[in-house]
Amino acid sequence: MRVITLAGSPRFPSRSTSLLTYSQHILESHGIEVIPWNIQHFEPDDLIQARFDAPAISLFKEDLASASGIVIATPVYKASYSGVLKTVLDLLPERALENKVVLPLATAGSQAHMLAIDYALKPVLSTLKARDVLQGVFADDSQITQVGAQARIDDMITGRLNKELDTFLQAIRRLKVPLPAALTG
Repeated sequence: MRVITLAGSPRFPSRSTSLLTYSQHILESHGIEVIPWNIQHFEPDDLIQARFDAPAISLFKEDLASASGIVIATPVYKASYSGVLKTVLDLLPERALENKVVLPLATAGSQAHMLAIDYALKPVLSTLKARDVLQGVFADDSQITQVGAQARIDDMITGRLNKELDTFLQAIRRLKVPLPAALTG
């Protein structure tokens, strides 16, 4: 089974990326193949000029098509997810998340932004026809201490993240992904 992670932060390392790294380790410990993606994989000109056929976008779409799920992490700016993440999502086909389970993760400067997942990110993921968009995990900056490339995630957040990852694993294992027509007939 394969899962994509997508780090939506323009900074690397970042608090939101540390949630993805933690998630990747947990998923891999359960035998899941994880293909990590981050915003730095995409050429800025391709994103700004909406090049739907850019090499990195094409490769990302291929990886996504072969995955059962995706874990997306983003910082929250001005009560919404990152603009560069929105740009990447805008370059995906309308049904890019069909038959996919999605686990959204977000970090922000304060608890005042905790509804950004529900009111900003989830509607876009639903528009891309995600099969299941899980509740997700939100953490504020006080719950993740970033020291260089290392991060210390608060125990309360790792507990919630472990629970959501368990739900994510159960959901992707239940998926009945249809075989391509060439294989069925």
